[in-house]
Order: sequence, then C-alpha cells, then structure tokens
Amino acid sequence: MTVLDVRSVTKVYGEGAATVHALRGVSLSVERGEYLAIMGSSGSGKSTLMNILGCLDIPSAGRYLLDGVDVSRLNDRQLALVRNRRIGFVFQSFNLIPRTSALANVELPLAYAGVKAAERRRRARVALDMVGLADRADHEPNQLSGGQQQRVAVARALVTEPALLLADEPTGNLDSRSTEDILGIFDELHAAGRTILLITHEGDVAARASRLIRLFDGQISADLRQQPAVHERGRA
Repeated sequence: MTVLDVRSVTKVYGEGAATVHALRGVSLSVERGEYLAIMGSSGSGKSTLMNILGCLDIPSAGRYLLDGVDVSRLNDRQLALVRNRRIGFVFQSFNLIPRTSALANVELPLAYAGVKAAERRRRARVALDMVGLADRADHEPNQLSGGQQQRVAVARALVTEPALLLADEPTGNLDSRSTEDILGIFDELHAAGRTILLITHEGDVAARASRLIRLFDGQISADLRQQPAVHERGRA
C-alpha cells in the first residue's frame, strides 16, 4: 500500500528576478514499510521537500497524497490534524519541553488529539518502553543524555501510531554511540514494518535505509535500492 505519493511537485519562492525554484517537478512514491533516506547538498531542495512531506508547507504546484489524503488541497487547520495524526516527527534538536517529564513529553501529541489522560499515560509508557526508556519516564530533559533525549523524541513520534515517521537529521547533535543507538531503533522499527523517511547529509546514516534518494538542484538525481547496513548495538 502506498503511504506517500508525490506527483510533479514544484515549490517556488519569490517573484521576478528574486524567484527561486526550490523543487522542480519532484515525483516520489513510498510504500508502507519502506525505509527511505533522502540526501542532498545545501540548496538541493531536501529541506523544502521535508517541509512539504511533513505538511509544514504546501507545494506551488503538483499533488501530495499522504495515506490516501490529498494534503496539497487542505487548509491550515486540516494540515495541523494531518501532522498530529498521520506523521511522527523527529528533529535534530529534540524539541522537548524543559522541566517536564519524559512521560509528559511523549503524551503531548495525544493530549492535542483529545485522548483521555489514563489512555495517554498508558500509550506513552508503551512508547518509552519501545525505545528502552521505561525506567526514565519521570526524568526531565536536563536529567537525560543527548541520546536519551532523542529516544524520548522518537517515542513521542511513535505514540500516535503515525502512517509516516519523518526524521530530519536525527543524529546531527549526537555522538557516535548515541547515533548508533538511534539508528538501531530505526532498524528495529523498519523490521517491524514502520514507514520511515530520513533526511540526512551523512552517508553512513543513509546507508542504514533500504532506499536512497539523492536531490540535486530541486530534482531527484538518483533513486537507488540498497542493502541496509545493519549493526549490533546496546542501549545506554
């Protein structure tokens, strides 16, 4: 089943002499359970594409269907609902709320969705257990290492059971051990059938995916299937 279907998407900023064509007719289809990495240098369009795929922006032209919904035609309120219910975000900077427990941080998307408190806590604890942090549920971000904070962010992304896990440079602020830990979690999620789209500039990170897209000057320059590089890991 197709989770993500991008059809001839363009994105243009500015007018006249200041016009920038960030995306030029990008078409891309991702099936349920795929693990896809997108690479590109600065100015390639990968950040613009990430914003569109994450429903943080809309294309200037073309169509984008997420889990069967044509999100390119939705208004701001409808886009917010799609982001909350169909996409799990993992960012480079963690984006956790300070002075708030890991459990409460993971609960947050469910609170926005109107899920009752007892069910929120139950699902948040399950998500924390999935990333190996069940024993850190009451810890605040400043009591956790960088790698542990990113694992909380992954749990938060998973708690709504999204159609798509969208990770934007998720290892950019991590040391090598924590990077391996996060990528190991993604390996496990992929093995369990999750759909993952990873934006990165690091080749060894992209090597963990089963498919690699390269962007150049707003267009897809390569779409490659690859054997994922899977490593053994231990959580700290």
